[in-house]
Amino acid sequence: MSSKWSTGKLGSFVELKRGYDLPQAKRQSGSVPLVSSSGVSDQHDVAMVKGPGVVTGRYGTIGQVFYIEEDFWPLNTTLYVRNFKGNEPKFIHYFLKTLDFLAYSDKAAVPGVNRNHLHEALVTVPSHAAQKEIANFLGVLDDRITLLRETNATLEAIAQTLFKSWFVDFDPVRAKMEGRAPEGMDEATAALFPDGFEESELGVVPRGWRVIPVGDVAEAVGGATPDTKNPLFWEPGIHCWTTPKDLSGIAAPLLLDTERKLSAQGLAKIGSGLLPVGSLLMSSRAPIGYLALAQVPLAINQGYIALLPGGLLPPLYMYFWCAQNMEGIKARANGSTFMEISKKAFRPMPALIPPAQVIQAFVDAAGTLFQRLVENERQAQTLISLRDSLLPRLISGQLLLPEADALVA
Repeated sequence: MSSKWSTGKLGSFVELKRGYDLPQAKRQSGSVPLVSSSGVSDQHDVAMVKGPGVVTGRYGTIGQVFYIEEDFWPLNTTLYVRNFKGNEPKFIHYFLKTLDFLAYSDKAAVPGVNRNHLHEALVTVPSHAAQKEIANFLGVLDDRITLLRETNATLEAIAQTLFKSWFVDFDPVRAKMEGRAPEGMDEATAALFPDGFEESELGVVPRGWRVIPVGDVAEAVGGATPDTKNPLFWEPGIHCWTTPKDLSGIAAPLLLDTERKLSAQGLAKIGSGLLPVGSLLMSSRAPIGYLALAQVPLAINQGYIALLPGGLLPPLYMYFWCAQNMEGIKARANGSTFMEISKKAFRPMPALIPPAQVIQAFVDAAGTLFQRLVENERQAQTLISLRDSLLPRLISGQLLLPEADALVA
């Protein structure tokens, strides 16, 4: 390790301070980020801390660290860096990510990070110049990840706009009624749409389009959880098995991997078996409404309704249909402990069914966008894995920047 590195207590390098209370009733509309233990959660019109700043969870979510560029308000569930003591803020953001916060938490029923204990942690940090170089290197990776994620949000928004235009607002039908060519549509696709409306149980819809229970046009299945105390069901883990927890933090509506894996014996305990790639997953409880398209064969637990490929309404179409109709889906839920939408309640929901050629035209257009989205998300995941593997080695001095550059290349 270079002699330029210094060892001492964390409190000698940075000063952490508890955030500030701000009840919901006292919050005013504004552009100042309110930072909770899980990140930016709201906005306010007044800042308590000058940016750039670094915030981590004190209670609630523990272990995540956030870099805030602008002035902000850290809430009382957080600790923020009040004094960087000459250290580089962006480096401190990455540095704190390598600490084991739970090792400095209270032993209460609801653990919380003890600031005084954290200040006593023995740490080693490099010179300010080295801090800037490390922070810039990791920042480039984060910028690439952010760009990929922003591109994916745009791709999804384009597909969502197309779905709404065709199947909610019926823009092509209205254009043809007015003697106009549908905007942004070739002549062959425009010919697939009628030039008038008719009444249905869903109100006025394009002429000739049918209303059918969604369970009759898309196969809906559920899942199960094999006995978690029986290792034969989980070892060796060779089949992906998902719970809604896997969808809680995804950045794109795709599931590329699962936290847990089943053995062959475990898979045999789930009646729906291994679902194919492309299946649509919708969490049916705790909470209702997470949506993702499976990118690997997988089994599901009882917290899902999954819609399989092969039906009249394909999963990609159903992703947007579910998103558009989520309030209606949630309205059919019931339960005493927690709200849940059952397959029995979901299947009778009326769905508007366009002609197969119209559905295929949409899937062709949206599918191209989603293929790019999948490729971008896979690249983002690769960069995240690379960053997370390099981070502790760079922060500790075990890996030098030229070596890290070579790994990235």
